[in-house]
Amino acid sequence: MILTEAPVVTAALEAAVRAPSPHNSQPWLFELGPDTIDLVLDENRVLAVCDPDGREARLSCGAALLNLELAIAVAGRCCDVEFLPRKDRPELLARVTIGSRHRAAAAVQRLAASIRARYSNRRPFASTPVPAGFRHAVRQAARDEGAKLILLDEVGLLEAVAGLIRRADHVQMLDERFQAELRAWTKENGSRDGVPAYAGGPRPSGGLLPVRHYGNGDQTREFERDPVVAVLTTPTDGPLTQLRAGRAMQRALLTATSLGLSASFYSQPMEIPSARAVLRSLLGEHDHPQAVFRLGYGFPGSTTPRRPLGAVIRIMPGEDRR
Repeated sequence: MILTEAPVVTAALEAAVRAPSPHNSQPWLFELGPDTIDLVLDENRVLAVCDPDGREARLSCGAALLNLELAIAVAGRCCDVEFLPRKDRPELLARVTIGSRHRAAAAVQRLAASIRARYSNRRPFASTPVPAGFRHAVRQAARDEGAKLILLDEVGLLEAVAGLIRRADHVQMLDERFQAELRAWTKENGSRDGVPAYAGGPRPSGGLLPVRHYGNGDQTREFERDPVVAVLTTPTDGPLTQLRAGRAMQRALLTATSLGLSASFYSQPMEIPSARAVLRSLLGEHDHPQAVFRLGYGFPGSTTPRRPLGAVIRIMPGEDRR
């Protein structure tokens, strides 16, 4: 029996594709061999305007990789992960080899159980404060993957970064190429990728920060004026670091979900190089910002659809995979 035909692999792939991605672009492919799953960056789905170097796409693939590993673990198997296994093929981001039977720890089971429950909640959050213990847990989740999570209100930088996000949002609103790309990924109900209008949330009519809006709806709502905003940073940058940062981002998001919190992204300053440089300067020049998102108690929202597994899987029998 070919291992990658086993139910554990189907479950792992179904979990992997639940990872977040910019505009729900889902920039991943999975190549299946007799005992391995290769994670490949789908360069055809890298966003040309807001992510021309593929940094956000690699973060998304890192998040998918963590989901994959968690699902394999709760299915009762261990796995070995090799990052960037072939220098001659940079789009091959990771190789996962499924191993022997293994019993997942309770913490792993809790994270895996949050994969399907996690989604980007683009609606206003309640004013209920996020407890100190929950803040610590989310920070520790990022630290476990070698990253740092900075909660801006705790370091006195919320107002400064909020101003940067608003300026970056304004720049993107005036950028015709960006707006065209955003419209292209704002999909009708029934599409299996992009962000459908029902999941895009209302237009903000007030609040400290602009939330990216998808669709042409006229509904407006006031967003929170005191959001909990987190910045994920890494000590270095580059393809491998970005892949690992995606794992850290996803571990933090799944931890937040397991605690009953919601999250959504402020991607604007991450998609404009000059704004990302300013953000790094505000944070002290030492680390590289990789993702910005808000945390809080969200009202029920809607998940975004995913492509069927058949669209993201390649079976490559007989290929030399060493």
